[in-house]
Amino acid sequence: MAVVLDTDNGPVFLKGLPVDHPRRWTQDMEAVINPYVRHLGPRLLWRVRDEWDILGFEYIKGRHADPTPGSADLPKVVETISHVGEIPCPSLPLKEATSRWRNYVDDSLDLALLDGDRLLHTDYNPLNILMAEGRALLVDWAWPTRGAGWIDPACLVLRIMSYGHTAEQAEAVVADLSAWRQADPRGLQVFAEANARFWAGAAADNPADWPVRMAAAAQSWHAYRLNQD
Repeated sequence: MAVVLDTDNGPVFLKGLPVDHPRRWTQDMEAVINPYVRHLGPRLLWRVRDEWDILGFEYIKGRHADPTPGSADLPKVVETISHVGEIPCPSLPLKEATSRWRNYVDDSLDLALLDGDRLLHTDYNPLNILMAEGRALLVDWAWPTRGAGWIDPACLVLRIMSYGHTAEQAEAVVADLSAWRQADPRGLQVFAEANARFWAGAAADNPADWPVRMAAAAQSWHAYRLNQD
């Protein structure tokens, strides 16, 4: 469920899942991380748990980000990612980057390159980026992750490639981020290969338009990374 509720005190955005839903745990993640990221997105106002687990968020009027080449939204998205990269990951039971991508990396030393102490959003689907108040706000913190700071810029690279950017164009979008400049080239190559494997499987399981586009983007980015120093 995702609805806007009109109340006497103004609108509230609700999102909820039945308590027996297999992904109800994403509600826990959004609730636990909100105090640390409310300066980057809507504040969580309340939570109700009965037959449904429902989160009530501050309603912010805006529009979804335009991820296509030349979009004026992208510099604002990058600025928000820079602020995310400043947040040390809080001591919470969050997912680890090394666990999330373990099944797609063969070598343990390569997998260790994904380790780090930064808080990551990781899901830069434009539906999760709200352009409002002159900036880019992040919603849907269902997958907060602890890992290397360059992973979030890399996730944006892959996502905007699926909307028409070449690998070179996409990497240019994030080129000025300090986390990106500090990335180990081998780590980027490992992450690109892991995503190529993940999205190939996702597209095979669900041959809808968006996972197929993500799979193609991931393959293209991996090929590009193999040719970088």
